Amino acid sequence: MMKPAMKKLAPVARKKVRIAGDGLVQTGSLNPDQPIPCVLRPGTDGVNLVSWAEKNRSFIDEKLTAHGALLFRGFGVPNMDVFQEVIQAVSGSEMLEYTYRSTPRTQVQGRVYTSTEYPADKWIPQHNENAYSRSWPMKLFFYCEKAAEEGGMTPITDSHLVYERVPAEIRQRFAEKGVMYVRNYRTGIDLPWSNVFQTEDRSEVEEFCRQAGIEYEWNGDDLRTRQICQGVAKHPKTGKMLWFNQAHLFHVSSLEPEVREALLELTSEAGLPRNTYYGDGTPIDVADLDVIRGIYDDLLILFPWEEGDVLLLDNMAVAHGRTPFQGARKIRVGMTEPFGADKLTA
Repeated sequence: MMKPAMKKLAPVARKKVRIAGDGLVQTGSLNPDQPIPCVLRPGTDGVNLVSWAEKNRSFIDEKLTAHGALLFRGFGVPNMDVFQEVIQAVSGSEMLEYTYRSTPRTQVQGRVYTSTEYPADKWIPQHNENAYSRSWPMKLFFYCEKAAEEGGMTPITDSHLVYERVPAEIRQRFAEKGVMYVRNYRTGIDLPWSNVFQTEDRSEVEEFCRQAGIEYEWNGDDLRTRQICQGVAKHPKTGKMLWFNQAHLFHVSSLEPEVREALLELTSEAGLPRNTYYGDGTPIDVADLDVIRGIYDDLLILFPWEEGDVLLLDNMAVAHGRTPFQGARKIRVGMTEPFGADKLTA
């Protein structure tokens, strides 16, 4: 899997703006050449982010629609209790449970989760949360409880720019056929189905699959699922076309060669923990997936975390990932505002 080179980070460029007539918050950017993330900072001492956000929710929504990513920095968010209050103040809706999982996470407090628990020396490629399914959160909140000693950034990428950069012939195939995600939940390999579906009850798994349009079959204690999802999507607010799938992440070619070879010694390609095909079941050309990975790498926007940061993403408009890191790192995640493929328009 291609690993993007680390890019030099530009200094913060601030632009003072009066908000709601009170001048309590300033907006700016981390790089004058990059529109995201839009950075919001206190314009004076003692600004309470929770109370300010409650009064300025419409402004925050406007900024999020315009930029796709907002970084609240310098507000001194001290703990997860306040982080959850920020989520409620900004979104005004109930936080979501993390069900139908693709990666290991721990529920830390309430409906706040750890960010993906993946080896610290590995990159997590760019992706939109839950784009491998037909339902996903519209708002994604990250909280930096503890920044890594080195690395551990959460790169972001404009999904519309990815869509525009993908060659037309590849884009057309994904748009017309969609993506089929095939998953095998086997004991001792990848996540067990009880973790993915957050239940030990088979009947609950089957009901979830029926509701979500997921085909399923049992083989003893093992489970196999297939689901056909969108390859691209139109943003419901901006009308922009977005690259919105995880074909490059689920496909067997995303695995490091030694891991791939080890898995294929244990099972056939059909039995791999996860893989992707076009919606009609035909193979996706690895060369096409490499093109997509290269586009994500070229469009990475990187910035270091500061403790107390809260990053808000429009989950459809902006993809995210993770860079390798050293030292302890505590990035927490909360999600709100469920949305489904049934609400997408052509």
